[in-house]
Amino acid sequence: MKKIPSFWMRTVLSQIPTLITAGAVALASGTAGAQSAAATFGPSNPFYAPSTLPFHAPPFDKIKDADYQPAIEAGIAQNIAENEAIANNPAAPTFENTIVAMEKSGRLIDRSMSAFNGVSGADMNPVLQKTQDEVAPKLAAMQDAILLNSKLFARVEKIYNERHTLKLDPEALRLVENDYKQFVLAGARLSEADKAELKKLNEEEANLSTAFVSKLLAAAKAGAYVTTDKGALAGLNDAQLAAAAVAAKERKVEGYVIPLQNTTQQPDLQDLTNRDTRKALFDASWTRAERGDANDTRATIARMAQLRAQKAKLLGFPNYAAWKLTNQMAKTPEAALKFMDALVPASTAKAEGEGKDIQALIDSQKGGFRLGPWDWNFYAEQVRKAKYDLDESQIKPYFELNNVLHNGVFYAATQLYGITFKQRTDIPVYNPDVQVYEVFNADGKPLALWYCDYFKRDSKNGGAWMDSFVGQSKLLGTLPVVFNVANFSKPAAGEPALLTYSDVTTMFHEFGHALHGMFSNTTYPSLSGTSVPRDFVEFPSQFNEHWALNPKVFANYAKHYKTGASMSAELVAKIKKSDTFNQGYMLTELLAAAQLDMQWHTLGVDAPLQDPDQFEKAALEKVHMALSTVPPRYRSSYFLHIWGNGYGAGYYAYLWCEMLDDDAYRWFEENGGLTRANGDRLRKMILSIGNTEDLEKAYVAWIGREPDTKAMLKDRGLLPDASK
Repeated sequence: MKKIPSFWMRTVLSQIPTLITAGAVALASGTAGAQSAAATFGPSNPFYAPSTLPFHAPPFDKIKDADYQPAIEAGIAQNIAENEAIANNPAAPTFENTIVAMEKSGRLIDRSMSAFNGVSGADMNPVLQKTQDEVAPKLAAMQDAILLNSKLFARVEKIYNERHTLKLDPEALRLVENDYKQFVLAGARLSEADKAELKKLNEEEANLSTAFVSKLLAAAKAGAYVTTDKGALAGLNDAQLAAAAVAAKERKVEGYVIPLQNTTQQPDLQDLTNRDTRKALFDASWTRAERGDANDTRATIARMAQLRAQKAKLLGFPNYAAWKLTNQMAKTPEAALKFMDALVPASTAKAEGEGKDIQALIDSQKGGFRLGPWDWNFYAEQVRKAKYDLDESQIKPYFELNNVLHNGVFYAATQLYGITFKQRTDIPVYNPDVQVYEVFNADGKPLALWYCDYFKRDSKNGGAWMDSFVGQSKLLGTLPVVFNVANFSKPAAGEPALLTYSDVTTMFHEFGHALHGMFSNTTYPSLSGTSVPRDFVEFPSQFNEHWALNPKVFANYAKHYKTGASMSAELVAKIKKSDTFNQGYMLTELLAAAQLDMQWHTLGVDAPLQDPDQFEKAALEKVHMALSTVPPRYRSSYFLHIWGNGYGAGYYAYLWCEMLDDDAYRWFEENGGLTRANGDRLRKMILSIGNTEDLEKAYVAWIGREPDTKAMLKDRGLLPDASK
């Protein structure tokens, strides 16, 4: 996942429809508060001046938790003042004194918020939580102060109207058109009365979004499965038991703790032999944010959905999804829904067939029960073993984390793009688990810094993501500093970190996002790197997943952590043969989540406040996805992507991008595969251009035709000849 910051920054102006998750307190109040904090901000604060570290990396060795809020609030005041000066410039508006000036503004808020977003998402604590709660409405006030500034918009509009006579280069022209569209989508054309109403809606949504993230983090921690009965954990291996014991010790509780990951299904469900334990762990996950306590998110999300519908109506759209998709590849919710609806029959039919195979196995074992969602992974693993003679425990010893990273993820990138990596221990980090690498181009010139933070901890949001501490920009003279975060199980001290194959693909996926950020070669920061439509941003990451099973790459990293022996050809063949196994289930749970997202965000302004449980049930039935044994990958109440991470009305993007990435990999296979020539061509035509071109046209120009779903359905095993 590409992490969308919870708060707006000038460098991501192109993502404003995604990022208006925060609204304004009364502007005067918000600005005054920021100015008051700015008075306490001085040279002793590590954000006061640009970092002197290589690549302007954040000086985490000097940053204290208490430093963030004064820096952010001073940055808010500075950014508002800078944009006010642009708006009030007595000179006639020009590209340089308006558009470029806006691109250069906000340096303090950018560097302080980039560091804050990274640390608060990966290592939250009470001080950071308080900061997040307090600065959210102030950041929103900044957003509204800029985007709803009539004088500033008048200058942008004048340049936009004259753009074809200004002899701008293509990137500059794209920037002008992007900025104009974002101002309009943010409400710049509204009356003053409607702008005031929009600010109120934005303010409430900001606070609710922040509250949702806080509640969910606490709910996931509180919802962990806890037991003192070792027998209840039968089926877990020694390493899993040791990790559960460590998790309990860290929480200062007796026995064992299985922390929750931010998905419905939990990894240990495939190994636990005790059905009661499986159900208890599943229920802990399913109800984590629906327990009627302070962490219950249902009222929060119901109101957020209502607010978003009201905001869309005010901005002239029938629903939030229609507003949100205006600048996406799909363009309309109808197009996104048509795309998803076409996948439902094959997906659910495949899942139902897989369920019958599992039920047959349960019956053959005299189980005496009907398949439940908590049983699926446990018995699916047995079916896989029976069908393909493949046991997850057989393959995990070949996927030791550091070996996968160096000889898999890095190796594939070197083969494709010629880049190399050198670990740096002199760059300060925010947590001891974090590692830093400098990345070099094939000619030896520095390209980027890359951080990785792979292990789960209670202070970390669920899931996996990529984000940036510093964005690339020729205008600002900056090279990218990007990071990947995941939630892999941390081994006990002295034990290796052995990954599932799913974890391996997650590493490749997030590194694909990192490559997208590192390869950026644009002038303007708001068009740089991953600042692209939501239904394109997952393309580079999902495309990069394919190299995990590429024969040349796989052979280079799939080595036994004890002996160094390569995985046997027989075992490799089993993995490849089973690659389409359980794909009906996996696509259905993903589709169900994407459909839920779109159903929430196509609610009209006249829809009443929803009961999330009833709404979810009805929404899934409406799209023929109410399968009792295949729950959505994310339930509404813990759907972090759409309520806290900017993917509202955009979760379909994973499937849309899967169509693109599978089609792209098919092109690679037809044109020589893993070669520098192919990699360099992709880098030049797609990965380096950011949002400086129409990406649909850029993709077609690169691949030479329109994309289609055939490769996607084949890879998922949903075409009749897919297994032949």
